[in-house]
Amino acid sequence: MRLYPPMGSNQIRSTRLLLVIGASVLLGACTSLHGVTRPAPAGPPAGAGHSPGLSRPAPAPAAALATQDRSRSNTSADPTPIIRASAPMTYTVKPGDTLWGIAAKFLRNPWAWPEVWYINPKIHNPHWIYPGDVLALAYGRNGKPMIRVVRPSPLRRQESTVMLQPHLRSTPITAAIPTIPYSAIAPFLTRPVVFTAGQIRRAPHVIAIRDQHQVAGSGFVIYVSNLGHHPHNRYSVIHVEQPLRAPGYWGFGHVYGYLGAFTGTAVVTAAGDPATAIITNSARETFPGDRLVTNDAPLPLTMEPRAPSRPVHGQIICVVGGTGGQEDMAGTYDIVVVDRGSRAGLVPGDVLAVDHRGRVVHDPYGAFAWFFHALGSSGTLLSPRVKLPNYRIATLLVFKTYRHLSFALVVAASHAINDGDVVGNP
Repeated sequence: MRLYPPMGSNQIRSTRLLLVIGASVLLGACTSLHGVTRPAPAGPPAGAGHSPGLSRPAPAPAAALATQDRSRSNTSADPTPIIRASAPMTYTVKPGDTLWGIAAKFLRNPWAWPEVWYINPKIHNPHWIYPGDVLALAYGRNGKPMIRVVRPSPLRRQESTVMLQPHLRSTPITAAIPTIPYSAIAPFLTRPVVFTAGQIRRAPHVIAIRDQHQVAGSGFVIYVSNLGHHPHNRYSVIHVEQPLRAPGYWGFGHVYGYLGAFTGTAVVTAAGDPATAIITNSARETFPGDRLVTNDAPLPLTMEPRAPSRPVHGQIICVVGGTGGQEDMAGTYDIVVVDRGSRAGLVPGDVLAVDHRGRVVHDPYGAFAWFFHALGSSGTLLSPRVKLPNYRIATLLVFKTYRHLSFALVVAASHAINDGDVVGNP
């Protein structure tokens, strides 16, 4: 038997290096032989078979979409489709429709309307939608969904026609559809509803009602102090209600202002101090001490619903029409006050989501459960506290903003809304 001398350490390292190199070469060869995949079959070029501009989806979209998906990058758009599965291909706008309602027919998230609305410069007032307009859902060359007017309403032609002859000043009953129901927000559009303490002190006020009445309604005569030497002819009468406080402990949060409720219109019949006025257009009873203010400029009704441009973190501090307590609740088409305003970047048309704040509960069933159970009800109170997660309950649309506050309409709600519920970006 032939004996070989023992290998040195240098020889052992050389042998290992050769083995590693050989294994790498073999592995690379196997990969080149068995790891090659065929490219996906190329689909038709973008826009093939489509007319310029907008078009309907292909007759057989499943195979085409599968081919396109294989050729696209992994970083595609949001997998959640923006268009509802039940969206109609065409819709004729009817009197009484709102932009929010129409957007909800086509889109999963109605506040995404600006992303799909196609502005046709050839149509008069392309930003507005009129009863009689025929809207169509179509897709562009890049597959982006779009909604546009395919048959304009005759109202557009009437509005664009100017007749140069004497006529009465009039407003057509049928105009562009509003974003949200006008009747729900009408009292808040032209009348101020939030006052500072200084505004309350300086505003003219009702000092008495003729014939010693304690309350006044339509047709009652009132006496007003501090109207000045050149009063306006018409005022809004506002009853000052509860303060609007920032969230704070034991109700001592900062007061942003005071909520005002419209009671009626006061028409001045005789100047002086006190001046004499008569109540018209009464919405509720007027009391001595109620304030008189001039009307604000009206807000537009055709604002576009959209997500806020900046992150919003706030909460609801008041349910309008309630008693001002924690038990006040709001539902669809009720008005709420949010503790964020123009300073936080909110503008009319912004959409906010409402989350119900999760309760804090005790958990006597985890570690040391035997100890907490042995103490009975006292043990439950001593057990660890756990905050439950918030959950989505409603959607708001902001229609009037102040510096620190906003008024919003509840456009959709699955649960009752309370003071303290959290608002944020949808």
